[in-house]
Amino acid sequence: MTKAVLGEKDLPRQWYNLNADFPTPLRPPLGPDGNPVSPDMLTPIFPMGLIEQEVSPQRWIDIPEGVLEILMKWRPTPLHRAYSLEKSLGTPARIYYKNEAVSPPGSHKPNTAVAQAWYNKQEGVKALTTETGAGQWGSALAFACAQIGLECKVFMVRISFDQKPYRKVMMKTWGADCIASPSSETNAGRAILEKMPDTPGSLGIAISEAVEAAVSDKSGSTKYALGSVLNHVMLHQTIIGLEAKKQLQAFNEKKVDVIIGCAGGGSNFAGLSFPFVADKINGAKIDIIPVEPASCPTLTKGPFVYDLGDSSGMTPLLAMYSLGHNFIPPPIHAGGLRYHGMAPMVSHAVHEGLMEPRSIHQLECYAAALTFARTEGIICAPETSHAIAAVIQEAEKAKEEGKEKVILFNMSGHGLLDLRGYEAYFNGELEDYELPQEVIEENLKELAAYPKP
Repeated sequence: MTKAVLGEKDLPRQWYNLNADFPTPLRPPLGPDGNPVSPDMLTPIFPMGLIEQEVSPQRWIDIPEGVLEILMKWRPTPLHRAYSLEKSLGTPARIYYKNEAVSPPGSHKPNTAVAQAWYNKQEGVKALTTETGAGQWGSALAFACAQIGLECKVFMVRISFDQKPYRKVMMKTWGADCIASPSSETNAGRAILEKMPDTPGSLGIAISEAVEAAVSDKSGSTKYALGSVLNHVMLHQTIIGLEAKKQLQAFNEKKVDVIIGCAGGGSNFAGLSFPFVADKINGAKIDIIPVEPASCPTLTKGPFVYDLGDSSGMTPLLAMYSLGHNFIPPPIHAGGLRYHGMAPMVSHAVHEGLMEPRSIHQLECYAAALTFARTEGIICAPETSHAIAAVIQEAEKAKEEGKEKVILFNMSGHGLLDLRGYEAYFNGELEDYELPQEVIEENLKELAAYPKP
């Protein structure tokens, strides 16, 4: 048996909310006055259906039938046993991967894009704005809006806009408008361009632009959608881990030893890992590893602080690991992992000792991607290569220890629109970059006046 494929009847009917099982409560988002943000303060940018999920203490939340109907276009996704990779590594570990590359946009992102578009449509919203790094989220929201009947505007980080031209073509194909960020369309974008006309951009800047574009529509018919970081996004992605649990049973696996996913904002990693974090809280012995770039080491070098989710202060203060909201990341090819912060729920789990973050340089990640492509056949996204690099590290460790282990990771997306990065790797144009500690400390100075978690 090389893969476990569930039928539509096995598609999870509820999302899992880890907030219900954390040993200590999640710290609330704060407003500029330092007081917790109330749900009604979020209504200018989110529909109430999503706000309720953002603050919900319920362990299980029903997935609406209208959302399920669209998810069934590609879900449940297959779980593969990586026999060829295991053989090439000579490891006693059994390696499994959840293949989220089979969605129409080619990644895990539509799991929440469809849900967010659906809830907005139910409340009479006509258009959504968003940001995107590598373009996977922008593509997913464009796809979801086309399915559900909403207009869509995407602010894409400038460096990725230039590096990945076919992502914007995907968005346009699905009817969305894709704009390089920072742009001249918003006050936030114009202010950045005046100070740094040659900036490669950042997710923090693009978020500021997208939020501003939404709230500036005084009719209230435009809302904002976020592809990672927030609680309701983590919630929607748990469908990945819930399916994986059923599929591991089909392989007669009784337990998992290692869970791995790449982590930028946290959504694909949370989607796979959160249902297993619940097992760990209840006594299961599992190593849960979020993997990030050494050039953007939010979890491994950033402090646990209250910080803004964007660059210009349009968002509340979030309790998270952060490199500082003014951090401009180096233009590595894993554009989806270039965010300055980390999802509060993932950050809280790391702070509680439930996860063990790891950072890896991009040359090792590309080497791992080639090993995976030449064994399993799939050309992965540069983001996903970080997870694969950690999988290979863990498989080698199992080999050294002579231990059978079950390793599960999330194949969060394919790299068929990211081949420029592979070409740069083949041409020797990529180099490793470790973020200097002094740069981190300089970016964090502004946070000194903020409340402490």
